[in-house]
Amino acid sequence: MHRIVVVGGGAAGLELATRLGNQHGRGGRASVTLVERARTHLWKPLLHAVAAGAIDRGQHELNYLAQAHWHHFTYCFGEMTGLDRAAREIELGATFDEEAREITPASRLGYDTLIMAVGSVTNDFGTPGAAEYAIPLETPDQATRFNRRLINACLRANSQSEPVRPGQLHVAIIGAGATGTELAAELHQTVRAIVAYGLDRIVPERDIRIILVEAAPRILPALPQRIADETMRLLREMGVEVRTGTRVAEVGAEGILLADGGFLPCELIVWAAGVKGPDFLHELGGLETNRINQLVVEQTLRTTRDPAIFAMGDCAACPQPGQAQTVPPRAQAAHQMASHMVGQVERILNGRPLEPFVYKDFGSLVSLGEYSTVGSLMGFLVGRSFFVEGIFARLMYRSLYQMHLAALHGRAPTLWRYWLSLFSQRPAPRVKLH
Repeated sequence: MHRIVVVGGGAAGLELATRLGNQHGRGGRASVTLVERARTHLWKPLLHAVAAGAIDRGQHELNYLAQAHWHHFTYCFGEMTGLDRAAREIELGATFDEEAREITPASRLGYDTLIMAVGSVTNDFGTPGAAEYAIPLETPDQATRFNRRLINACLRANSQSEPVRPGQLHVAIIGAGATGTELAAELHQTVRAIVAYGLDRIVPERDIRIILVEAAPRILPALPQRIADETMRLLREMGVEVRTGTRVAEVGAEGILLADGGFLPCELIVWAAGVKGPDFLHELGGLETNRINQLVVEQTLRTTRDPAIFAMGDCAACPQPGQAQTVPPRAQAAHQMASHMVGQVERILNGRPLEPFVYKDFGSLVSLGEYSTVGSLMGFLVGRSFFVEGIFARLMYRSLYQMHLAALHGRAPTLWRYWLSLFSQRPAPRVKLH
């Protein structure tokens, strides 16, 4: 039986393991194993909403063990620490609980086809203090940690005898890409909602300040100019302070030091600037990596130095014919790669040649919470993109999440659950308060 191992249970990895389990695991044609160090899955584009308290992560998380049972693959709880290409085995480190008791021992797992889908991590570019004082938004636990710090800061400021200190309720978001921009908009709304629940000693217009810091000349540097301009206009209407062309020199407990010598006092700091492959990928088993630790792959998604190993999603540096840039680390690219790998595995099992992956850019959407959604969609019939905003753009943004759920559960169950959710809303605060 052909042994397929997928490492990483993000959007791409989980979608792939689910589809391969349904197609090949059910009939015993191949064994499919998903290796993941977390217990539950949360769609990564939702992390900014969890951090702001706009959604409850528990309502959107998916249990890996249950998903594996339902879709005929094996869930292996653990973290990959090494690779033995000669033996075709991956090394897994021991896992421990909060009380330092061992859950699973160190082990080795054999494969015939290995697919790396470990995603990306925040790149702080070695900025002093960033790792100690700024919270990245890579995992649900980090998003929850920031949300707790935010609520605790509001409760602390409301209960203290002295007035709110300058910077005490200031939030600095370093990096004005999609994550940072969407977080700024969500925070503008949710912080005021938290204060409205009886924290009457806090005056939002006086005490709360949200600062978006970007080193590039404009926000959303990877997206079209028109989206950036419209998003900037909306952020300014909200009162979010945006600083472009501003580089951070150091992060501290009481604020951030700018490269021009300025200082921004703030006790809540999020680092959302830049991504890279996880550090353990560097020289993993002698595989080729680029300067940001991504695994270099051919256009077939096969790694350049081992025909049995593939990579996809944010951890893969996949070439685009005729372009200097590799496929961008975006959710739609990960979804397309997962779909392509389903076909590649079928070709491997049938002994047929692999086919090249071709990335299709379907556009970009940026959600600004309840205020608006803006973006551009690719019109392949007319050969150019067109700008969208408002209700239509918001519906398109939500449909991306529904497409991810459909890949995990099927279209009919996803549609049924969506309609049920519309009629089963329980009375609850507008934001998560715990």
